[in-house]
Amino acid sequence: MIHNREDVIHNRENAIPKSLVLILSFSLACLAQETPTEREAAREVVRKLNTLEQSLDIPAAVAKLTGPDAERDRVAGRAKELMETGLLALADDITRHPEIGFEERRSIGKLIEVLRQHGFEVKTDVAGFETAFVARFHGSSARPVLGVIVEYDALRGTKGAFHGDQHSAQGPVGIAAAVAVAEYLERTKTPGSVVVYGTPAEERMPPPVKTVMFQAKVFDADVIVRSHSSIASTRAAPGFGTCCMNIDGVKYIFSGAPAHQLMAWNGRNALTAVIELFNHIDAIRSNLRPEARIQGVITEGGSAPNVVPDRAVADFYIRYPDAAYLKQVREMVDNAARAAALATGTKVKIDAYGEMRDGISIASLGEVSFGYLKKFGATHLETVSGSPQGYDETGSVSSAVPGVGVSAFTSTGAYHTYEMEADALNETGHRGFVIDAQTMASILYDFAAYADYRTLVQREFGAVRSLYGEYQEALNQTYQTPAVPEAK
Repeated sequence: MIHNREDVIHNRENAIPKSLVLILSFSLACLAQETPTEREAAREVVRKLNTLEQSLDIPAAVAKLTGPDAERDRVAGRAKELMETGLLALADDITRHPEIGFEERRSIGKLIEVLRQHGFEVKTDVAGFETAFVARFHGSSARPVLGVIVEYDALRGTKGAFHGDQHSAQGPVGIAAAVAVAEYLERTKTPGSVVVYGTPAEERMPPPVKTVMFQAKVFDADVIVRSHSSIASTRAAPGFGTCCMNIDGVKYIFSGAPAHQLMAWNGRNALTAVIELFNHIDAIRSNLRPEARIQGVITEGGSAPNVVPDRAVADFYIRYPDAAYLKQVREMVDNAARAAALATGTKVKIDAYGEMRDGISIASLGEVSFGYLKKFGATHLETVSGSPQGYDETGSVSSAVPGVGVSAFTSTGAYHTYEMEADALNETGHRGFVIDAQTMASILYDFAAYADYRTLVQREFGAVRSLYGEYQEALNQTYQTPAVPEAK
């Protein structure tokens, strides 16, 4: 537990209402994993998670860290000032000039320019990606390394690129937090350094860019924060999961034979095979657990209506809240593709081009983050923590480095919509972006300033991480494949 903080806390040990403790404890216990099946199958793991969280006394940590602290307020105030004197304008500029993944050259140019102005050393072309970068600010000592992930890619829309997920603001928000904390480290000679990770193409696979960067050992931080647009001010529950479920990205590539459409029997129609694949998937949905999501588009379907298409391609995201049952879903979809090829006399190639897997979320960062969101005036507060989710949307980074995704309310529109893009340019978005920056700066400040908080974060992260293998094994035992006898 945090202690030796009299200079900041002013002996506030008894300042937490018992009702708050009960509310937080209840929310953590009830939402340790996302689905009822996960909670029941891994009930022993969930019990251990709940016991761990109760032993850490997270409500007390929230009250202490978000209590009076003049130096912290100075850092948060500096982040707010940076946003209001230039970085909000930069967010608006990136919103108005959207660039899809791997093409964000203008956007990173603007972000890198600001970082260099504030003393960061920037390396581009990271991990083989032209629009990835790493910007470092070294304080009086290298560690702890305070990491900030920023994104900047736009969505691919039928009307062109657009920032319907507000990635346009993530760079400016992250920079405001990074600069504010870097200035604190330098001013006070506090040991540590700040690293901003520029991660392109979040909305595109194959494979997730952060995973490739992770495999290239880019993320060398002790803690990482990031922000994201949100339709409510939220935080994740501790445990295992990802924001958008575990995903397999798969292309089903069908090969047929061309012919004149008036004599189509001389060919084999690859487009018909793709259509059959969609029909087969619709037919098997009733045999899948209700949380499964299978979403696909036809990316190639022929070139002319008078020629039998000899090539057709469907691109699918196959999703489930955990990787264990996702294996079964994926096998059924793959078999549906094989069946479609067999039925149409075509051939299919299954190209599994990318995946996203569980990450780790912890309450010592998530609940403190939420405490700061409230402190700085966030609205649309969710009263109960959401499902567990790693902060990096791939699982890879958050399964190895403790961190948190900060989500203040920034839009009345749904995700991936023109309404959310519009809110990025108005007071709704601007207010939330400033709060995100203040919250991220405050978390990084706490992690740099207080060794006992670092110990708390590391203890919880290590303990949760150690339970993941046990969690997966419990799920594998639950998701048994039905035994089907031979037909007679």
